[in-house]
Amino acid sequence: MSRLTFPSAFLWGAATSAYQIEGAAQLGGRGESVWDRYAGTKGMISDGTNGSVACDHYHRWQDDVLLLKQLGLTAYRFSTGWSRVMPNGRGAPNQEGLDFYDALVDMLLAAGIRPFVTLNHWDLPQALQDQGGWPSRETCSAFVEYAEHVARRLGDRVKDWTTHNEPWCIAHLGWETGEHAPGKRDPSAALRAAHHLLLSHGQAIPVLRRDSPGARVGIVLNPVPGYAASPSDADAEATRAFDGFINRWYLDPLYRGSYPADAIADRVRRGHLRGPELPFVESGDLAVIGTQTDYLGVNYYSRAVLRSDAIPEEENAPRTVLAAPAGERTEMGWEIFPRGLHDLTVRIHRDYAPERLYLTEMGAAFPDARAGSGAVHDARRVSFLGEHLREAHRAIAAGAPIDGCFVWSLLDNFEWQFGYTKRFGLVWTDFANLQRTPKDSAHWYREVATSNVVDDKGPLRAGEST
Repeated sequence: MSRLTFPSAFLWGAATSAYQIEGAAQLGGRGESVWDRYAGTKGMISDGTNGSVACDHYHRWQDDVLLLKQLGLTAYRFSTGWSRVMPNGRGAPNQEGLDFYDALVDMLLAAGIRPFVTLNHWDLPQALQDQGGWPSRETCSAFVEYAEHVARRLGDRVKDWTTHNEPWCIAHLGWETGEHAPGKRDPSAALRAAHHLLLSHGQAIPVLRRDSPGARVGIVLNPVPGYAASPSDADAEATRAFDGFINRWYLDPLYRGSYPADAIADRVRRGHLRGPELPFVESGDLAVIGTQTDYLGVNYYSRAVLRSDAIPEEENAPRTVLAAPAGERTEMGWEIFPRGLHDLTVRIHRDYAPERLYLTEMGAAFPDARAGSGAVHDARRVSFLGEHLREAHRAIAAGAPIDGCFVWSLLDNFEWQFGYTKRFGLVWTDFANLQRTPKDSAHWYREVATSNVVDDKGPLRAGEST
């Protein structure tokens, strides 16, 4: 058996977000967020729950830092709750909220764990939503104020900053399909929201660098590699449109100074724009969005297979890329396709040349259960992580500047619209008593993190040869 050794400075981490783990929704001066309001609306969360308690990380954070240390991890990606720091979205910060993150950062550093702080992981204060939310340009100014308060408090110790996590999800799922908070269905508003998320990212960068000397600042996207289901022109066109919608709409402004013309034309055809001019883009906006960053975070979970529905099935070319069987999917219904991680990161390196990449999220939900002994045997997650890390190693060998990996997630947690029904964690959370139990995958990941090595083994997964 051969072994794959990662670069000596490679970071091994895990990731969480504030609303999904903290709980204490009405404690410590915290204000209401859009996810409090959304989860409190009947029918929005599949199991009828909310994040008011979650994993109670707000009271158990010291134990959670010890878990990170026991796993041998060298980095931890977490988010500060905007509503905890600024209950009304703007104005004076909540010192009790800042104290919480201040103590967390101190303990992480004492444990030898590098903190990666995400400022916005979807939990916009409801007060700002009531004033228009992300489709309003004023929300950009509010975000910069928030970033300034957090950086002034933590910036002497935190050097790795993410402005936004997955702006596509905030804009599209929150404002176009209504699957996420705030639950709106307005495609035009979604486009404004996406632009303001990108604009506020660029506006916050100089503030973070000023108040956190030596800061490394980036943004986290959720790009998805698309594969045409057949060699037909129709499927190639569907793949192009998908790529423009989810990938290039965000990557192009960040790295090329413009929105992709073909994707704009797609939106015009769908009636979401009146013409090729983007009315929400003001002079100088794209230069601000393109402010140089130090890294790009990539959250990778699966691929997309595209087949045109514009022509009858019998007139299209025979399908050569087949849908994965049920056994090759996670509990989220997402296809397990490790090769996509390699293809995606190599493509981003080739086409956009970010200074460095981090795999800021990579993981899977499976129907884990505790054995009679109390152990959690999650062999499928171990296999999933191993296969994806092998592809990350292959991408590094191809030149992709991947400097670290953060498994999603440290803990089983509140999984947005699915409530507590999906378990992504390396560590089992018993939601009855909030006891934490490291799963087999946690013990496996500890061996990887402490050795910097992944075994080079495993069968080719269905569809991988396409």
